[in-house]
Amino acid sequence: MAEQGREGGLDAPTRHPLKQNDPEFWDEALLNKELERVYDICHGCRRCVSLCNAFPTLFDLVDESDTFEVDGVDVADYTKVVDQCYLCDLCYLSKCPYVPPHEWNVDFPHLMLRAKAIKFKKGQTSLRDNLITSTDMVGKLASKPVINSLVNGGNKNGAIRGVLESTLGIHSKAKLPEYARQPARKQQAPLIYDPAKTDSGTQSAASRAGKVALFTTCYCNYNEPNVADSVIKVLQHNNIEVALPAREHCCGMPKLELGDLDTVTRLKNENIPILYDLVQQGYALMAAVPSCVLMFKQELPLMFPDDDQVKTVAAAFNDPFEYLVKLHKDGKLNTDFTTNLGAVSYHVACHQRVQNIGPKTRQILELIPDTNVKNIERCSGHDGTYGVKKETLEFANKIARPIVRAIEQAKPDMYGSDCPVAGKHIENNLNSEQPTVHPIDMLRMAYGI
Repeated sequence: MAEQGREGGLDAPTRHPLKQNDPEFWDEALLNKELERVYDICHGCRRCVSLCNAFPTLFDLVDESDTFEVDGVDVADYTKVVDQCYLCDLCYLSKCPYVPPHEWNVDFPHLMLRAKAIKFKKGQTSLRDNLITSTDMVGKLASKPVINSLVNGGNKNGAIRGVLESTLGIHSKAKLPEYARQPARKQQAPLIYDPAKTDSGTQSAASRAGKVALFTTCYCNYNEPNVADSVIKVLQHNNIEVALPAREHCCGMPKLELGDLDTVTRLKNENIPILYDLVQQGYALMAAVPSCVLMFKQELPLMFPDDDQVKTVAAAFNDPFEYLVKLHKDGKLNTDFTTNLGAVSYHVACHQRVQNIGPKTRQILELIPDTNVKNIERCSGHDGTYGVKKETLEFANKIARPIVRAIEQAKPDMYGSDCPVAGKHIENNLNSEQPTVHPIDMLRMAYGI
């Protein structure tokens, strides 16, 4: 039997509820005391130095202090570490030996989240950060006909990008995603769930292999609707009825990373009842962006541990390939592939790894004849917003370099990531014209559909 609380013990890591409604959560003096405690543990360990820029920032502050210890670091500089954390969760998942149930109880990402929440509550976040984390609002605006052309054109105009850098702090060299003229939910409007209809598909209930409600996500809805289309086509090819929620709002992950917990709560209240009703109607839930899946699977349950609807939605949520592996185990996956993929370099997204579902994407892709998949388990460094800011683009590109080197050395027939934002960031850092391909698009190619 594993020894509880022992470093190197075999007990499974666990997460404690965030407790954002506890007054102590918002006590800045208590926060700084906890930051000092955890920073001191991290300083004595330093296993995470290669993950992101939060840890080098911390260790530089310590090494440049008069005491060479955390007690020599100015408390005002603690936030410099917080600003470099984008909640990828890899330190918690893959490196830290002191996560609970260890008695030191280190949960670095959620401590950073607490610090971000207090910073936000004090009004210390910028207009830019509030704007670029309002993904639903920006997407709705940027997809409008005339504005769409202006936004997409402006994102490629050097003069306009220079103005964006000087006024909002959006790096002029950051490649911003294009916005679709017709979002995925408009393209797929016939699939939007109508509770007045008892059967939203043409198949009889007995002939279906299952039912899935696809949460399109802000990114796939407004920026890459082709990814949502591929998810739908692959599921339908496997005899799965697909519906879209009657209404959909941002999952809340961008606002969580900002520390805007009030908006996270509002978005939860808008999304969860709709998704809960779909689960009650027999639908499994799915999204093609790992961060959105993680938000529903992990972050909302940790914020609202007593909300039964949140628990039900979390249990029903699936990564696309997680669902397809379940289908395969039940003998219901269509394996009549028409096209092989060859050598594939596959970046395993951080927020997919944190779900602890195993290498599901690789398992499905390697069912395709003459297809070999090589996993790359490193953070891409983009995080949606970190990779576009003036002050952090350099670090985002640096974090992506090991992935870029691995792809350049492998010279694969195709490469991609389950996180479409990470895939684009990798593409932007490669000295190549070869585009990224989302794994669900790869599967669609293999099916010839």
